[in-house]
Formats: sequence, structure tokens, C-alpha cells
Amino acid sequence: MHKIKHLTGRTTIILLATAALMLAGNDSYGQLFRKRASRATLEQEIQTLRKTVDSLKNEIELGSIPISDTVSTNDTINPGNLEFFEGEDLSTPAESTDSLLNLWYVQKNLKLDVESAVNLEVGNFTSDTPDSVIVARLKAINSFIPLPYNNIIKNHIIFYTQRIPNKIDLILGLSSFYLPIFEEILDEYDMPKELKVMAIIESALNPRATSRVNAKGMWQFMYRTALQYNLEINSYVDERLDPVKSAHAAAKYLKDAYTIFGDWSLAIASYNCGAGNVNKAIRRAGGSRDFWTIYPYLPRETRGYVPSFVAALYTLSYYKDHGIQPRQIAMPAHVDTFQIRKPLHFGQVAELTGIPKEELSDLNPQYVKEIIPGNGSKSYLLRIPYNYTNAFVDNEKDIYTYKDSLFFNPIVYNETKNVTQSTTITHKVRSGETLGRIAMKYGVKLSDLQKWNKVKSNIRIGQRLVIHKNVPVSSSASSSKSSSAGKVVASAVPVNTQPADSTVQSQAGETTAAEPEVKTVVEQKSEPKEVKKGGYLMYTIRKGDTLWEISRKFEGVSLNDIMKLNGFTKKSKILPGKKIKIKPL
Repeated sequence: MHKIKHLTGRTTIILLATAALMLAGNDSYGQLFRKRASRATLEQEIQTLRKTVDSLKNEIELGSIPISDTVSTNDTINPGNLEFFEGEDLSTPAESTDSLLNLWYVQKNLKLDVESAVNLEVGNFTSDTPDSVIVARLKAINSFIPLPYNNIIKNHIIFYTQRIPNKIDLILGLSSFYLPIFEEILDEYDMPKELKVMAIIESALNPRATSRVNAKGMWQFMYRTALQYNLEINSYVDERLDPVKSAHAAAKYLKDAYTIFGDWSLAIASYNCGAGNVNKAIRRAGGSRDFWTIYPYLPRETRGYVPSFVAALYTLSYYKDHGIQPRQIAMPAHVDTFQIRKPLHFGQVAELTGIPKEELSDLNPQYVKEIIPGNGSKSYLLRIPYNYTNAFVDNEKDIYTYKDSLFFNPIVYNETKNVTQSTTITHKVRSGETLGRIAMKYGVKLSDLQKWNKVKSNIRIGQRLVIHKNVPVSSSASSSKSSSAGKVVASAVPVNTQPADSTVQSQAGETTAAEPEVKTVVEQKSEPKEVKKGGYLMYTIRKGDTLWEISRKFEGVSLNDIMKLNGFTKKSKILPGKKIKIKPL
């Protein structure tokens, strides 16, 4: 026995000495054999290595929980995202009101310093709450979507419940107002109610949130995706900022994504990074549709979706157990809605009813210029606190003409028209860029970028790529550029649209940063020209088409709309040349 212990100790010393040689580097390695080290030096190095090994063993054995240790036998995992906590830039109003509890003030301050961001994927947070207690609590939530638990999720739960107390209390305060609305909407679409927390993860329940890539609203819709899901965007209305209408659009998107993947984890992951990136991760993972299997192949922010989602649900259920008190937010207990069919300014409503303009803006953030552009053919909703309902009804006949010459003079107000500006940008490829990254930068589809430039995947440094984008323009701008042909081509360089890495060659032959070449075409937006037959807009399937891609070609048409209209199921196949119904005329 003594001999065995002696051999074991000797083996340990040899292993530790070998590790010392490997860590020491080439220079130290050479010095070790050129000059014999003293016994004291070797013992000191061995002691240091032992401490390092012990520390690593503690990290591995005590700090980790196997990813397979889930609360449910079902491997479907609900994803989420903590991107706004990890440095996401949320634009906020430049003003604040006198009330510190006003929603405007709360949204202005609901952000984190970029420097405070932490990597929750590799950290090792500690908590006084045992893992067994957290696992039991997750089971008790009785979630329709299974809630996993591992070391990464543990870090997120600790971050939510311990590291951001001055932020999570505000989110909880806003949750009591917004989340019941989202639950009702999700119930309408027969979808899991747990999906409501995605709004927390996407924007911290800030309806005015704007990301670095110009995704807007509580549900963070990009411009083109918003139009596809029938959200109105023009000079005076941006329904991405309407929490209710954008929640309907988010539910439709998630339902489409679930139809594609058949798994809620992958559906919600696609909400963050797009169906294309999820499909790419599935292919790289050998075809697996398990979230944790494709986890390494997803974008970093998407990998954070599952732990953030679980942490948000956990916090909503157990914040009291962690000593967190929701901040009291000055939101009305009840809201009444009115159909507005004439132009109406917030100033008119505020002066005749006494409702503060800031409160009107909080409840109606979609009216970006404080103007409701109602007209005879279309009405818009106005939400007001119930305690001002009688004052509005009493003044409704006079409210539209009250100071109308002041609020609707030609400088302040122009008739809203659904006009879009088609912008063509020339991008010069730089070292390290890929088609996917370039497409993401400009907010366009990869397939469109490939089609516009007749490329598949290989691009070269210095190559110029053409990018087409549609952006809204004011009616005054479009009318000044209109012509008898209804179409004008002009050179333009929009302010603040220059990508940081766009370059041009100077006459001296040097590569210098410059504005991209922009050609602007102003015209009425139109859908793809297809056959109208039997009361439906018809589309002829082309080679390479998918129902998902077809739905994205038509505004206000979702994947599920096309499937229902044509009687398709998940097992249905489409063939080139076949005509399908897109929408009723």
C-alpha cells in the first residue's frame, strides 16, 4: 500500500511537472533544460500548479450542471434573449415629464450601461438559493413549454433576480399592465401564454425601443417584416410602436415559424435571428432539431434566448422570494378607445379634455408626430384613460376644429400618402465580409442580395454589390420629386445612412471611407404582378420557391394565410408552374 501511494504521488508530480512545461512556453521550456532548476523552485512551481488544478476542478465539478439535466423529459426548450441587457442600444425620448413614475420617464431610464454587460454564457455566478429549489420552482410554474435548467440558465436567473434590482423592478411594474394584454392576444391565436415574456427580452417592455439595426417597438420588428405582417408605417403612423398591434403581428410570425419547424424553441430562435439562420444551424448540426445540439451554431445573441426566456418566467413567478418589489408605474387602471375618422392632434385633445399630452403619447406611441391622420376611408384608434372619457365625449363635436389652423398649418401637417422610396446602395466588399453579414447589415434578404448581384456564395474583396431598399418618405418630399410619368430618378445621399465600412477608390488610388453611391426612385409601392382570378390574387410557383418566401413577397400575407387559403398541410408539396391563391381581392 505504501508503494502504491508512493507511485501515485510520484505520478502526480510528473503530471504536474509536465503541465508546468506546457504552460511555461517555448522560452521557459528551453531555459529549464539549459539550466537545472533548484528543488525549492520546482516545489514552488508544483504548488502553484496544484492550486491552479484545484481551482479548475472546483469550476468543473461544483459550478456546472449537465445540460441534459432538464425539468421535463421533453427536450423542446423555450428560447429567449437578453440582448438589451448586453449592450443593446435603445433609443429613448429626449424629454421627461415632472412625474418620476410616468411611463415616459421610466422608459427613458430603463437601460444599462454598455460597460456593465457581462457574458452570461461562460460566467459562474453563485446564489444562496440551492439548485434543487430553483428546479422545483421551475416545475411548479407548470409551463406548457418545458423549462430546462443548466449552468447557463442558472447564471441568467441570478442575473435577473440579483444583479439588476433597479431595472427588474421597473420591468415588473410595467408587466402588470402589458402582460395581461399579451396573454389575451396569444390566447386568441391558441398559442402558449409563456410567449408573453418575449417582449421583456426583446425591449424591456419599452414600446419606443429602437435597436442598432433599426428594429422598433416592444416586439422589435424590422421595417420589411412589419409590412409583411400588415403593420402600417408611414409619415405619421408606425404601428411597430403600438404594443397591441405589434403583439398580434408577433403572434402571427411565431405561428408561421412554428409551422415551419414544429418546435417552439426553434420558432422563437428564428424570431431573433431569422428562419434562414436557424436552418443553417440545423444543417451544420447534422440535421438535428434539438436546440442544445444546434446551440453552438446559432448567433451569440440567439444562444442566449433559452436561458433568458427561462429566467424571465422564473422572475415573474418568484420575484417575491428574492425580495424584489415591483415599481409602481402610473398607468391607468382602465383605458377606453375611440375610432378617429378625421385628422386629430394630441394638442387638441389635451387642451379640451385636460389629458396630459405625455399620457396620450404613452398610450398611443404609434402616432410618431402626435397626429392621428384619420380620414373618411380609414379610422384610427385613440386610447385615453377612462376617467377622461366623459370629457372627450362632451367635446367630440368641437375637438376636430379646435385651433385647427394652428395644429394643422401646412408646415405642421401634410396629408399622409402611402409612398415609398426605393434606394439603391452600392457596397464595396471588404476583407472578412460575407454575403450573409452584408445582407444583415442592410436589412435585406440574402436570397435578394444573391439575385440582385447574380452571385451564389463567393465574393471577392473590392467587389461592388448592388443593394435595393424601400424606405418611407414624406408626401411633401415625394410631391416635390413627382413628374408626369409618376417616377423620378435622382441622386441622393441620405443623412446617417452611411455604413461604417463602405469605401470608394479615390482618384489617387487610395481606399477611403465615403458615402455610398445612392440612386433614389420614388414611386407608389406595388406588390408582385400576378394573375387575378376568381376573386383571388394568384401566384405561379417558380423553381426554388418555398411558401415562406412566397408569403414574404406580399404585404399583409403570412405563411399560415396561404396554407389555409389553399388547404395545405405540413406534408403538402408545391410544384413549379402550379398556381396558388395568395389573398382575396
